[in-house]
Amino acid sequence: MGLKLGVEVFLQQYAEQYRGKRIGLVTNLTGVNHKLIPTIDIFHQHEHLHVTALYGPEHGIRGDAKEGEAVSSSIDKVTGLPVHSLYGETRKPTPEMLRDIDVILFDLQDIGSRYYTYIYTMAYVMEACGELGIPFVVLDRPNPINGITLEGNLVTEECRSFVGLYPIPVRHGLTIGELAQLFVDQFGVRCELTVIPMQGWSRQMHFDETGLLWVPPSPNASGIDMALLYPGTCLIEGTNLSEGRGTAKPFEVVGAPFMDGYSLARILNERQMPGVIARPVSFVPNYQKYNGERCEGVQLHVTDRKVLRAFSVGLQLLETIAAMYPESFQYKEAEHFDQLAGDRKLKKHIQQGTAVAYADRYESDLYRFSKESNSYLLYS
Repeated sequence: MGLKLGVEVFLQQYAEQYRGKRIGLVTNLTGVNHKLIPTIDIFHQHEHLHVTALYGPEHGIRGDAKEGEAVSSSIDKVTGLPVHSLYGETRKPTPEMLRDIDVILFDLQDIGSRYYTYIYTMAYVMEACGELGIPFVVLDRPNPINGITLEGNLVTEECRSFVGLYPIPVRHGLTIGELAQLFVDQFGVRCELTVIPMQGWSRQMHFDETGLLWVPPSPNASGIDMALLYPGTCLIEGTNLSEGRGTAKPFEVVGAPFMDGYSLARILNERQMPGVIARPVSFVPNYQKYNGERCEGVQLHVTDRKVLRAFSVGLQLLETIAAMYPESFQYKEAEHFDQLAGDRKLKKHIQQGTAVAYADRYESDLYRFSKESNSYLLYS
């Protein structure tokens, strides 16, 4: 086995240190080893590890809740353990939820983009642990879209939310363990933090180069191409366009009933966006926006992920549609779009067709973030 996940390294080298401790485990369906055996099951059956509670993020402990759907606390039917929801009545564990816990272990697969809520669940659990003096341990996992490429802007103060809690780029280039170190040192999240690094992961790797099997971190995280495009196409969420939810290719397909897919694909391809080709499609979503309605639009096909810059693709897509359909295109929830964008000025520039040029000024922020985060890198 070339790559060892943080959980596998933990079991081989560190488990004995936690003998007899009451363990709280933050995880979901992505917490598996390279043979797809859930961390929940491994820990529950381990002779020296005593898990007393489970904690689930957005989508629930088994990944069956839709985006934004509140999840209730429950009992895990496999282990009989209590499951405390961190995407329901509270997003930060309460002292009562941590009452019988000596240490929290965190094992979730991130997707590499700041929109994804798992990293902020981690931050809130870290805060709660710090307040109660409970050690927090991250079992590290790969950044699926590599640990080198950075894209987008840093979130401004007025746009901070649960899809952008800290000033990190849209595509941050860090593993979840590296992010935890950044949160402690740069953003004031105080806790006793330990990161168990992987073995055999290098920063240039994409997920399909790790030898690991893809477990969708959420219902619409269909694979590596979706993850690569997501830093750009997630912006579609804040508009009246379908981002492909309810189809086989969420975040790869974009459209609406009022659009002409052939015209859109032609104009996008004339822009010669590096690493991607647009293909006209028609589709009928089976839930969410335009449920049951025929939409036209495009599917974005990744042709060269080394040169793809998804955030720029997302801006060019929105600029083009706003120009083609000025009477129909809308921001479904302007505040939500601003939270995703991390910059309230971006809407105006999309409408004016200047968003890509405006985004050029983000490069200095990316350079600064890269320099500041360099000391938290665990892998070469």
